[in-house]
Amino acid sequence: MVHFKVNGREQTFDGDPEMPLLWYLRDVLGLTGTKFGCGMGLCGACTVLQNGKAIRSCQKQMGTAAGLEITTIEAISANGPHAVQKAWAEVNVPQCGYCQPGQIMQAVSLLSSKPKPTDDDIDDGMAGNICRCGTYQRIRAAIHAAAKEMA
Repeated sequence: MVHFKVNGREQTFDGDPEMPLLWYLRDVLGLTGTKFGCGMGLCGACTVLQNGKAIRSCQKQMGTAAGLEITTIEAISANGPHAVQKAWAEVNVPQCGYCQPGQIMQAVSLLSSKPKPTDDDIDDGMAGNICRCGTYQRIRAAIHAAAKEMA
């Protein structure tokens, strides 16, 4: 039996230990904000926070989730939209929107470790998240805007 937290709530799991966290979040808990992309941890659509740091939920097996605190896009802020989500809307980042929850979770993780990121910090920190629409310039602008609001 695996005990862990998702969005602050205690969870237990006694199923297949190789089940990806992504499927648990989406299929068991109904938290569909986390998206399935490549299934190989290469695109970042499935990014969630594990103890505050970005991980690819498609690569995290349930058998290794014991004691972890997982945060999904549904719970990154208890008091309305997170500064990153507000900046995303202000800058009009999304086009198709599919990758955006993963992009936002990666940006939240980046800003927790680099509160005043440079363009290079943003490019490096977001390099593992792919946007097929090519909204990278707007993502960078939104991260700078969120950093100013969070300062």
